[in-house]
Amino acid sequence: MPQVLEFKLPDLGEGLTEAEIVRWLVAVGDVVEIDQPVVEVETAKAMVEVPCPYGGVVTARFGEEGTELPVGAPLITVAVGSVTEPAPAVEVEAEGSGNVPRPLIGYGTDHSSPARRRRVRPVTAAVSAPVAAVPAAAPAPAGPVPVISPLVRKLARDNGIDLRALHGSGPEGLILRADVEAALRPAPAAAPVPAAAAAVAAQGERIPLKGLRGAVAEKLSRSRREIPEATCWVDADATELMAARAAMNAVDGPKISVLALLARICTAALAKYPELNSTVDLAANEIVRLPAVHLGFAAQTERGLMVPVVRDAQTRSPESLSAEFARLTELARAGRLTPADLTGGTFTLNNYGVFGVDGSTPIINHPEAAMLGVGRIIPKPWVYRGELAVRQVVQLSLTFDHRVCDGGAAGGFLRYVADCVENPAVLLRGL
Repeated sequence: MPQVLEFKLPDLGEGLTEAEIVRWLVAVGDVVEIDQPVVEVETAKAMVEVPCPYGGVVTARFGEEGTELPVGAPLITVAVGSVTEPAPAVEVEAEGSGNVPRPLIGYGTDHSSPARRRRVRPVTAAVSAPVAAVPAAAPAPAGPVPVISPLVRKLARDNGIDLRALHGSGPEGLILRADVEAALRPAPAAAPVPAAAAAVAAQGERIPLKGLRGAVAEKLSRSRREIPEATCWVDADATELMAARAAMNAVDGPKISVLALLARICTAALAKYPELNSTVDLAANEIVRLPAVHLGFAAQTERGLMVPVVRDAQTRSPESLSAEFARLTELARAGRLTPADLTGGTFTLNNYGVFGVDGSTPIINHPEAAMLGVGRIIPKPWVYRGELAVRQVVQLSLTFDHRVCDGGAAGGFLRYVADCVENPAVLLRGL
């Protein structure tokens, strides 16, 4: 007789207490293997594929797509053991450990490749306990729908949009989020608006402060409540930095981004001013200086602004930093960052110049102690060697926790960064 085991939504780490079901990867009656992903969920930080620690036949699923579940709620039940039918025709991969350590991040085998639905012969499980009935899933479209992003599918599903009726504006007809949003826009009104609809419109659109937006709101509010922040800024002549980058990229090898050069300058500056790579332990009433620089950087995505983290940035070369920035940015835009990719930062580099602005006074990414902001690099009049010239100028700003240092350290850090931007040889002297 098989044993029916219940798999619950595991602890996703970093204080996350719930997740929303985005896509089921298995159906009732499917045979699953140990550590096979069974559901894709969205947390306040990332999209995560959740692998099941049991191998057997899926006997029940709990929750429809779009349902939000708390940690510890049942996800599926699996009948483990003998079945009345012969073994299903599946190609068995190497089994994982079958354990689900807490937290979820990093457990199980490598699931970097997309999850595959396995074709199986019908299996009848002899279960020892009744199983909750699950409503049948809606039939799949007759033809393939050119959609990659699960977020686009969810947006269409939540708003009753038939993806088969849309014409994608992406490559080879790929349906993008913009296509779904265009379908949601109301047509020009041909008749007076009913009174009830007018009353609703007068109240304005209401957007739940949950998920990623809710997590951002809570973190920023906490930062403003707890951190006495101050900001200083300086204009710098980035002409020599841009020339150095052009020279580095003129030779064969990986290309180096401006962000990578700024990150390398940041790590060198933090080595000189370690008080800015720290956090405040309120419970112990202590400042904790951190040994490694885990550098966060702002990345704009369809889900909003995210801050992926480059681990041990102080050990990386500009080439390595460029590659890691590109990798994490691609994952962010695809909605595939894990909670581990978005947490643990010790200092943030915010390149808001990509939005076409010169300056900002950002809120510190709690519980960090500082953030360097970089504006756009544009030609401006500048006094160079005693004469007026047109140079590539950038505004740099440092927002810092005034508890960890005074203005002298903050100003010294920012001045060193500016000196390296204006004369990259300063950075070489400090290595």
